Amino acid sequence: MQVEELRDLVVKTLDDMKAQDITVLDVRGKTSITDIMIIASGTSDRHVKSLAESVAFQAKLAGTPPLGMEGQNEGEWALIDLNGVVVHVMQARVRDFYQLERLWEMESPGEAAAGKQKG
Repeated sequence: MQVEELRDLVVKTLDDMKAQDITVLDVRGKTSITDIMIIASGTSDRHVKSLAESVAFQAKLAGTPPLGMEGQNEGEWALIDLNGVVVHVMQARVRDFYQLERLWEMESPGEAAAGKQKG
């Protein structure tokens, strides 16, 4: 399965399960650990767990079983590693604390320098 197809499957699964604030970040060129990061919020411990389990189940059905899952037992956050796509599901307060979007949306020093040279 191509990374774009997997991204779309994850987003659809999260949306179907009523995840909130689904954010897709293309991190190619910023990290070697994955191509796409998807961040979503769940409304409760149970919601976070069910979102993570559904994403893992749907990916497995599509022929891409997770390489690993972490955190889903506690229900405050969960990480699903689908190789080309890494999914973070968190309760809103945990997501606000870690602010992963800000971390990954920042320009790398090389991008910042290139931007200054162009302007």
